[in-house]
Amino acid sequence: MDRSNYSISMISLGCSKNLVDAECMVKRLKDAGYNYSEDNRADVLIINTCGFIESAKKEAIDTILSAGDLKSEGLIKYIIVSGCLPQRYSKDILKEMPEVDIVLGTSHYKDILEAVDSLLLQSDIQNEYVTEAGGIDHLSFGREISTKSFAWLKIGEGCLNRCSFCAIPLIRGKFISRPLEEILEEARMLAGQGYKEIILAAQDTTNYGLDLYKKRSLPVLLRELSKINGIDLIRVMYGYMDGIDDELIEEIATNPKVAHYLDIPIQHGDDEVLRRMNRRDTADKITETLQRLRSRIPDIIIRTTVLVGFPGETEEQFETLKENLRKWRFDRLGCFSFSPEEGTKAYDMDDQIPEEVKAHRNKEIYDLQSSISLESNNARLGSIVTITIDSISEDGIFYIGRSYGEAPEVDPSIYVLARNGELQIGQRVEVEIVEASQYELTGVTR
Repeated sequence: MDRSNYSISMISLGCSKNLVDAECMVKRLKDAGYNYSEDNRADVLIINTCGFIESAKKEAIDTILSAGDLKSEGLIKYIIVSGCLPQRYSKDILKEMPEVDIVLGTSHYKDILEAVDSLLLQSDIQNEYVTEAGGIDHLSFGREISTKSFAWLKIGEGCLNRCSFCAIPLIRGKFISRPLEEILEEARMLAGQGYKEIILAAQDTTNYGLDLYKKRSLPVLLRELSKINGIDLIRVMYGYMDGIDDELIEEIATNPKVAHYLDIPIQHGDDEVLRRMNRRDTADKITETLQRLRSRIPDIIIRTTVLVGFPGETEEQFETLKENLRKWRFDRLGCFSFSPEEGTKAYDMDDQIPEEVKAHRNKEIYDLQSSISLESNNARLGSIVTITIDSISEDGIFYIGRSYGEAPEVDPSIYVLARNGELQIGQRVEVEIVEASQYELTGVTR
């Protein structure tokens, strides 16, 4: 079969870790000779799904059904659904969605070439590639990077935490660290392609190395990555409070290439709720860790995520969460409402919270955070920061970018007015912050 006669396309849903998996599959298929289509009209469309919470599952199902419409119109021949959703619901997908030809779980990204070949050859078609959860074999294939001004770098898979509300261990398996040399090899490749900002991703980056090296080794990894010429900024996402030890704080504080930024989901601020969530933190531990971080790194930007409406969450416990958020003053915050997930301990817990109460509490958290974020952004007025240029605004007047304090997609954008000529996507330039709101900053080039 001449693969160059056929086209493939990819839709990746969900988180950055999913995106890396999708990029690996695209690279594998393009290296084998398949043509890649940008517009989702192809011989084979792969939909790489998220299945973490109810809203993500709905998005995935809606995307599959829309692709089914294209298939019925003859614009797509075959549909493969990969990732988290089939890892949890492979039998249901194949039974209820006849438009899907193959499902492929989270330990089978490496089998994407075999799956696509079987459809186009119409021989030995296996419609279900779903076994154990998780794996990192596919990361060695290389990637077709889809981001322009930065690149994600996946340093591990799965999770060793067992939060009572979270299905990630069921979907992604136990925590597996990538070997240090393999990560460094990929980072050198990224630097060689011109990527100056890399963002480390795993379900829990602060546990990196525990399985391979019997100790948390994120500081060592940061130190080695910073030695690579061409990489100017290294950002750490998705850490846990109990993994923020003195060695990591010191590495962030003293390594000029490591962004003074951390994303540390805390999930709640009430000790009893945290206990029932099976979290290892307490409010006092969170307070102490934040104090150590801000004392050693005064300009650090800290993002968190909280969960409201956990079963049994009382008004008093919710008020404790709000009181602590006022005290902790995270610069950035995301809030989710509890979603009961099959297979988790919280799924069958008593005292489930009504949806309207969850929605109200969610809004209260965002209203509270709005003033905190505005204060945090206002504190940066007049500061000089280095910006990575991501894109150009629709009106063509501003460039849009991020400093060390903004992660892509989840944090505010910085609108940049260029005083001296055109800027390039991925370029890093010095900017003075001159305006601020809760969700946007504006700066001018120096």
